Amino acid sequence: MEMSTKKMGTSHVSCLDLWREKNDQLVRQAKVAQDSSLPLRRQQLAQDALEGLRGLLCSLQGLPATVSVLPLELTVICNFITLRANLARGFTEDLAQDIQQGLERVLETQGQLEARLEHELWGLWDAALRVSSLLPELLPALHHLAGLQAALWLTTNRFGDLTLLLQTLTVSQSSASEDMLLLLKSWRPPTEESDAPLTLQNAQGLRDVLLTAFACRQGLQELITGSLPKALSSLHEAASGLCPRSLLVQVYTALGTCLRKMGSPQRALLYLVAALKEGSTWGPPLLEASRLYQQLGNIAAEIESLELLVEALSITRIPEAHQLLIEVELLLPRPDPASPLHCGTQSQAKYLLASRCPSCSPELPFPLLMPPLWCDSASFSPPPCPPGPCVPELFLEAAAALIQAGRAQDALTVCEELLSRTSFLLPKRPRLWEDARRRTKESPHCSPWVSATHLLQGQAWVQLGAQKEAISEYSRCLELLFRATPKDKEQGPASICEQGCTSDMALQQLQTAALISRGLEWVALGQDTKALQDFLLSVQMCPGNQDASYHLLQTLRRLDRRDEATALWRRLEAQTELPQENTAWSLPLYLETCLGWICPPDRETLREEFQTSGDL
Repeated sequence: MEMSTKKMGTSHVSCLDLWREKNDQLVRQAKVAQDSSLPLRRQQLAQDALEGLRGLLCSLQGLPATVSVLPLELTVICNFITLRANLARGFTEDLAQDIQQGLERVLETQGQLEARLEHELWGLWDAALRVSSLLPELLPALHHLAGLQAALWLTTNRFGDLTLLLQTLTVSQSSASEDMLLLLKSWRPPTEESDAPLTLQNAQGLRDVLLTAFACRQGLQELITGSLPKALSSLHEAASGLCPRSLLVQVYTALGTCLRKMGSPQRALLYLVAALKEGSTWGPPLLEASRLYQQLGNIAAEIESLELLVEALSITRIPEAHQLLIEVELLLPRPDPASPLHCGTQSQAKYLLASRCPSCSPELPFPLLMPPLWCDSASFSPPPCPPGPCVPELFLEAAAALIQAGRAQDALTVCEELLSRTSFLLPKRPRLWEDARRRTKESPHCSPWVSATHLLQGQAWVQLGAQKEAISEYSRCLELLFRATPKDKEQGPASICEQGCTSDMALQQLQTAALISRGLEWVALGQDTKALQDFLLSVQMCPGNQDASYHLLQTLRRLDRRDEATALWRRLEAQTELPQENTAWSLPLYLETCLGWICPPDRETLREEFQTSGDL
């Protein structure tokens, strides 16, 4: 008899280990599916994992409930519900039945089979949590299941039951509170043991999702009902939580709406800029920008925002692959028509544009460079010769002056501030940029301000002795500059650039400065071959720039490429004998400062050495 009991105990442990191993294997399979870049394979792996969890759950629930197996069983229920809700993109009623069955199994271990039939779902929770006080090993899995119950009740607007559940889960002074945000913040799910069965999403992660989702829902509802201070607080809470980028666009837009209605248009503009920077869902922030410009009386900017809105709504977005978890967006309803996040259809946007500007044609190419909402100007198209320096140039001049004064760290701070205000001017999607180029003869204008900022950051890093960071900044500067292409020469007569004073000249000089600066850092690192490539390219970009030619000459000599060095020297000598053209064009002060940094300090010495050497 004793031998039979021992054998049964060994069999029981073996089955538990096999079930746990099966759960862990299915969780790993789901995570592999989540990381797959192939949609069909991802869907198939996830569906197979779901069916595996369903089969494992049937095996576990086909036996009498026991305390030793129940933590694993509740974990399998949680994994099954998480994966099924994600694949279905929402919670369904049968998931509530899975939760209820898990609670009934907890009560079954305590012989409360009759009592469980008399309880509603909330009563089951109350009874199960009382049982867990006697069986602490069930507590982590029960809190995990409670998180899924909270998600289900949140999506079905059962806030009364949700409040009662959170009050029971929260063991603190706030447990008597009915403030849902406070209750969620106070809830501290127990930490899982290191040897616990694997989960797709733990209770702490689920609690963070619930907190963000509820703050977002509450903030939007308060915004619609006009409780603006409360809405502002809730939306700030949502923005600081576990917010994916696509949702952050909506939260920032709602914050912009709230601040506009509260009479803070400048702060509202900052949030709209942040929304445009976060992703490609530009509809809501553009519509809100048009409302704000209308309120400010800036009709030109309002019309431009509406034109951008029309084009934004015409672009078909490729949906991003969702994580196989309970995500914040899964717990949010569709935007209400009264919500500021509801931007309507393209036809509605065209109608709105026509009502504000009957002469406007909505059939315009979509410019990827967003209007600088933080500026007072209506659109980003500065005149060729502005009457005075604009705000970004003042930032750049300040940064250049700080570097000259040896205050590199302060210069980096100024550059970071400028980038935070201008980086949204850059194209967000290369595919859309190419579409825009195919649909219009105009090249997209990539502001030299952003490129110059990276150039100055590179110089600041050089001063701080961080050569790798400097090279990275110079490379970023060049990447942006090479996107900017000259205008089609067939568009009209000679441009002002050909007369000596346009941004094309500034672009050329910026490219040269960045190439030479990066080449000098390659030289400092002993990589003359890479430096040679940059110096060659700088000479090709700006053939008349003698600084580039002298740096190239020095590098050719170090690499012992005498024939090429001699040919280059003769060209340089021929250039010095020719009468110099009167270059009437002028450059921004910050750019002149940058060009001064790359001037070879020993040009005359090099000429004398070359003349007296046997290279000629």
